[in-house]
Amino acid sequence: MGLTFSSVVDAELGEVFDWFSRPGAIHRLTPPWQPIRVGAEATSLRDGRAELVFPGGVTWIAAHDEAEYDPPRQFVDVFANPVLSPLLRWRHTHRFAPAGPRRTEVIDVVDTPVPAPFLRSMFAYRHRQFAADLAAQQRYRSRPLTVGVTGAGGLVGTALTAFLTTAGHRVVRLVRRPARDAEERTWDPFAPAEDLLEGLDAVVHLAGEPIAGRFTDGHRRAVRESRVGPTRVLAGLAARTTGGPGVFVSASAVGYYGTGHGDEILSETSPRGDGFLADVVEDWETATAPASEAGLRVVLVRTGLVLSPRGGLLRLQRALFGAGLGGPLGDGTQWMPWIGLDDLTDIYTRALTDETMAGPVNAVAPEPVRNADYTRVLGRILHRPALMRVPEFAPRLLLGRAGAGELALASHHARPDRLTEAGHVFRHRELAGALSHLLGTTTSTDMEQQEKTT
Repeated sequence: MGLTFSSVVDAELGEVFDWFSRPGAIHRLTPPWQPIRVGAEATSLRDGRAELVFPGGVTWIAAHDEAEYDPPRQFVDVFANPVLSPLLRWRHTHRFAPAGPRRTEVIDVVDTPVPAPFLRSMFAYRHRQFAADLAAQQRYRSRPLTVGVTGAGGLVGTALTAFLTTAGHRVVRLVRRPARDAEERTWDPFAPAEDLLEGLDAVVHLAGEPIAGRFTDGHRRAVRESRVGPTRVLAGLAARTTGGPGVFVSASAVGYYGTGHGDEILSETSPRGDGFLADVVEDWETATAPASEAGLRVVLVRTGLVLSPRGGLLRLQRALFGAGLGGPLGDGTQWMPWIGLDDLTDIYTRALTDETMAGPVNAVAPEPVRNADYTRVLGRILHRPALMRVPEFAPRLLLGRAGAGELALASHHARPDRLTEAGHVFRHRELAGALSHLLGTTTSTDMEQQEKTT
C-alpha cells in the first residue's frame, strides 16, 4: 500500500527545490486542521531530522536519508521514532522533474501501510499550499530582506515568518525572553535596546494582548497598554536607528470603524467609529507617527476576522459545529469581514515589498458575508447542521454587554478598496473556497493534481 501524488507548478526545478530546503517549509506544508505542531525543523534535507508533535506528546521524527539525497531532483525522509517505527513503515520520497519551460512536476511517493484515503486530503493540501505560496512569492519578489517581527510566535506571526523564510528572506524574531540564537533578539516593549533594529530592512509589529475576552477594566487596560505604548516606543526606535528599517508595518483592526454601521460599506477612507476598540485602534495607529514622520514607509494592516482552525474564531466554531451546535448568532444579519490566514500573510508580504503601499489597508476578503450565510457555508463544508441559533444573551454572558457589542455582535461591511485598486490577487475571494482549503475538504482535482494508490 502507498500513495503517489503529483502536480505541476510554474517555476524552475532549482527554484522549487530551494523552497523545500529553506526554513519554514514544514510549517507551510503542515495541514492546519491536523492536531499536530512542528517541534523542530530539519536543518538539512540531506541528513537532518524534523519533529512533529501530536497530542499527548507523541513525536513523529522524520529522518532524511543521506544516501537518497539528489539535489535538485530528490530527497527522502523516513519515520524514525525509536519506539514506534518498528510498528509503522513510512518512507516519503520527494521527487522533482522538469515539466517544460519554467515548469516543474512535484511528486510525492509514500511507501506505507496507511490506507491512501487517510492521506489524500493531506497531500492535496500540501500541493495546493505550495503552488499558491510559490505564486504569491513570485508576485511579491524583491531583493532578500532582513525583517524584524514582534509576535512571531502567534497565529499570524508563525504563518508569516515561515512564508518569508521560504521566499528567501531572513526573519529576526523580536522576543521578550532571552534570545536563543542569532535569529532572535530580546525585545523589551517599553525600553528596547538602542541597537535592537540595527541591520534590519523592515519591521512587522504584530505583538499585543488578545482582544477577545470579557471587557473588564483589567482586560481593556491590557489591550490598550500592550499596543499603544510599545508601538510608539518601537516606531520611535525605528525612526532614530541609523541604517535601520525603511519600512514599518503594524497590525491594526477593522474595529477602527466602530459599531452600528448596518449595511454601510467601510473603506480605508471611512471615518473612525465609536467605542472602546475604535479608541484603541486610533491611538494604536497614531503611535506609529514617529516612524512616518522620520520618512519610513508605514503600513497599517486593518485586519478582519482571521480564519484558521489553528486559532481564533474558526478553531472554536469547528468544535461547536462538529458537535452539531453551530448556527447563526443573534439574527444573523451582521456583516463578517473575514480573511483567510494565507491571504493575510500575502497582504503583509505585499506591505513589505510594494513601495507604493502606505497608510491604512483593509485586510479583509473582497466578498464579505453576513453571519447567517457564514454559518450556513461552514455547516455545509463540515457536513453538519447549522440550525442552533445562538441568542444574543449568550455572548453577553461570556463577554459582557460591551464586549459582545464590539466583538461577537459587531457588524463591519468592510471592503479592501486599497488592495482592489492595486490589483491585488486574493487566493480565496469566496468563503467556501477558503474554508474548504483550511479544513481539508477541497478535492485534488481543483488544482489538476494526480493521485494514485500504489
